[in-house]
Amino acid sequence: MSLFKLNCKLTFFKLRSPARSYGSDVRKTRLHEFHVRHGGKMVPFAGYMMPVKYADSIASSHLHTRRQCSLFDVSHMLQTKIHGKHREQFMERICVTDVQNLGTGKSVLSLFIDDRTGGILDDLIITKTDGDFLYMVTNAGCKELDMRMLTEQLSVFKSSGHDASLEFLDSDAQSLLALQGPRSAAVLQSFVDGSTDLSALYFMDSTTATVCGVPDCRVTRCGYTGEDGFEISMPSDRVEAIAESFVAQDDVKLAGLGARDTLRLEAGMCLHGADISTETTPVEAALMWTISRKRRDECRFPGATVILKQLSDGVQRKRVGLIQKAHGAPVRGGAVLFNVVDGAKIGSVTSGCPSPTLSQNIAMGYVDSKFSKNGTEIQAEVRGQKIPMVVTKMPFVKPNYYSKPK
Repeated sequence: MSLFKLNCKLTFFKLRSPARSYGSDVRKTRLHEFHVRHGGKMVPFAGYMMPVKYADSIASSHLHTRRQCSLFDVSHMLQTKIHGKHREQFMERICVTDVQNLGTGKSVLSLFIDDRTGGILDDLIITKTDGDFLYMVTNAGCKELDMRMLTEQLSVFKSSGHDASLEFLDSDAQSLLALQGPRSAAVLQSFVDGSTDLSALYFMDSTTATVCGVPDCRVTRCGYTGEDGFEISMPSDRVEAIAESFVAQDDVKLAGLGARDTLRLEAGMCLHGADISTETTPVEAALMWTISRKRRDECRFPGATVILKQLSDGVQRKRVGLIQKAHGAPVRGGAVLFNVVDGAKIGSVTSGCPSPTLSQNIAMGYVDSKFSKNGTEIQAEVRGQKIPMVVTKMPFVKPNYYSKPK
């Protein structure tokens, strides 16, 4: 067994969830008994008991997703519908997306921004449906804060005579599954109605379909793994039957939070509360691509004053990818980063893990801007030892999205 494989087995996935106490308020998704029956190791995460892994190791689940297809339960995330004549204007009040010019059936990654500081409150995916509502998915760890912020902003918006309303979809009523991996389209196609041709549904496209005989499921071609995949929203009273149908296929295995975290880090995607937070802006986090040119030109988006000034003047720190040059345990979030020349502190790691795909340890963090160039050698301190690292571009693994031909 190689040293890397040994470390993959021994270094347990470290859950990053907002600090809270777990007692009688911890919830279960409608698939809880399903997870237990299939060997899921359940842990508290973002207010829910969720599977961190199954019988297979995290590394094995990770590689299966890259090579074939895995099913993830993401029902703990907050699903929301935004209704009303002025729903698009309302969303533009609180996120950075040009919602009014978003195409019907299109989804986009966006950000909630603190208007005063420019800090990132949460990241989200918003979809313009062909119905009379917008559909939004936000992070489980920010659920309570997001709901309060949305409700408060809606009250202000409606007080000026606008028409909009919010419908928060409780996980007891509406569940969310993610089917991820290169075989996901072939698997899902066998379970949708004949009128749904997934070959015509490209990355970040969204539609409704009958899935496993259940009508009006929302199917969005997206995901956090860097692979082709889908997020499927369905009534919770049908989710277990649909999940059982998926995992009965030879290509499909269940995967948990552990594989999800290593996959998203390889894909260079941020985890809120770790890689992005209210303390980081889109400029620092290299997420300016989420803000459309139109909204920048108009200077009308949350946090515009701070963010556009940073874009013009530059920032002191930037988010970067890091590859660990030395063997051993991976550098984890919180490790301090140093300049190799004079030993000065230049930043810190926000996430780190073994990369099963690359067979080496990778990380993400923030460094002083002058050290952010790819190829820059720096050091991380772990238990008093200096670990050599090198700044590298992200994503660490080339994406395999099903994109529309140009």
